[in-house]
Amino acid sequence: MKSDNARKGMQQAPARSLFNALGFTKEEMKKPMVGIVSSYNEIVPGHMNIDKIVEAVKLGVAEAGGVPVEFPAIAVCDGIAMGHVGMKYSLVTRDLIADSTECMAIAHQFDALVMVPNCDKNVPGLLMASARLDLPTVFVSGGPMLAGHIHGHKTSLSSMFEAVGSYAAGTMTEDDVLEYERKVCPTCGSCSGMYTANSMNCLTEAIGMGLPGNGTIPAVYSERIRLAKMAGYAVMDLYNKGITARQIMTKDAILNALTVDMALGCSTNSMLHLPAIAHEIGFDFDISFANPISEKTPNLCHLAPAGPTYMEDLNEAGGVYAVMNELKELDLLNLDCMTVTGVTIGEAIKNAENRNPEVIRPLDNPYSKTGGLAVLKGNLAPDGSVVKRSAVVEEMMVHEGPARVFDCEEDAIDAIKGGKIVEGDVVVIRYEGPKGGPGMREMLNPTSAIAGMGLGSSVALITDGRFSGASRGASIGHVSPEAAVGGPIALVEEGDTIAIDIPNMKLDIKVSDEELEERKAKWQPREPKVTTGYAARYAKMVTSGNRGAVLELK
Repeated sequence: MKSDNARKGMQQAPARSLFNALGFTKEEMKKPMVGIVSSYNEIVPGHMNIDKIVEAVKLGVAEAGGVPVEFPAIAVCDGIAMGHVGMKYSLVTRDLIADSTECMAIAHQFDALVMVPNCDKNVPGLLMASARLDLPTVFVSGGPMLAGHIHGHKTSLSSMFEAVGSYAAGTMTEDDVLEYERKVCPTCGSCSGMYTANSMNCLTEAIGMGLPGNGTIPAVYSERIRLAKMAGYAVMDLYNKGITARQIMTKDAILNALTVDMALGCSTNSMLHLPAIAHEIGFDFDISFANPISEKTPNLCHLAPAGPTYMEDLNEAGGVYAVMNELKELDLLNLDCMTVTGVTIGEAIKNAENRNPEVIRPLDNPYSKTGGLAVLKGNLAPDGSVVKRSAVVEEMMVHEGPARVFDCEEDAIDAIKGGKIVEGDVVVIRYEGPKGGPGMREMLNPTSAIAGMGLGSSVALITDGRFSGASRGASIGHVSPEAAVGGPIALVEEGDTIAIDIPNMKLDIKVSDEELEERKAKWQPREPKVTTGYAARYAKMVTSGNRGAVLELK
């Protein structure tokens, strides 16, 4: 046992005295020590129930012969951090979560781990840590929120943000907005659409690190407590069989996840997190991999904000395994990849059933023949940009319009809500990338304001920042290189024509190469927006969005 390094031999007598101080018994000192990484806190709705999940995991581990030991991971609620300086401190936590978990696990020599995350950065951060540590590891999340209900229709957090835009446009009253406030988020759990948290939790199943149902069983269902106990049993089974994280988290497993991503219509943030996870196993994940996979992978699900269905509906329809079983028929998945169930993906999904062909479209009736995400390149984004094309209306798939240029999110929101953005415009928000932000803020407020103002089918938004999974419309993010390093997005001027061609994966500025070179020669780097603390250190080490915003020593 790895934990013997901290518990066995005369030289570890001082450590044993400290285990005594913790209340460990002689019997427990002989058993595998399993770290339970808890993302519980009282500020994130997706995490407020995780204490119950952790207790259930502990029961499962103990019943299966291990000694469960809980330690924490931080978490930020993106919805609460949205629209102010707090959003600079969201993406950056992914690396804090990975680093701190690595430190705790190695310092205390755990034999195995159960990761209990839920929201946006915790899932990828803990997947990154899992790859580094290479221990027997299982993921069990806190689960998704149930959808809200307003006037007989299901709704979710994205509707709340759009309601603010509708109020600014004069099409909603303050009482209308208050009704949304009360009803769109009715339970604990990760917000109820196919936003980033739920995207990443679903992808734990596709990668093989989460048990079936991990991504979809609602937070308030007792079934989630049972799943947590099963995760405790499963991690001990992996330990006894000697199956570790890197035997599951292979290159093929990550490509499986990207394929499932396309079928589900996941958040564009998965194109930040999958490259970062791949980086931890030594797989150089180019975001351009998305396009050939997308071209042959049908989009089978239109969950909110792309459509009217929610995570609870996907769960009832058969969940992620049912989607994967559909894709199996097209030979799109590597079925030999191992999973935390102790069997291969092929074995794990073979009995999965699609119980609702309106929620999970069958292969002969997809929402589209191509996947939910696309990577666009061109002279505006030489290294790539990302769009959730499954959430783009048909009339915006190809668009040209004048650039309306803003050097921060706040200025763009003021212009949108002030009625200064009109049909046909292309809103450009720059200096919000990983380095320039710093922290690559999500642009849910401006995209929601555009939708709420009734401009969602006529105005595009382009940024070197990123988008919430709750964003919809022609929202193109991760533009690389970013403005802060002199990428072409820094050279765009008010009124320049921007050409978007999603079917042909193109994003261009209609300015000659000579003109762009002249502008480049005059460009000067901006002073950093944050000069102290963690965010300043992060800005010095972070790479661009097309590389997953991973940290590297320069």
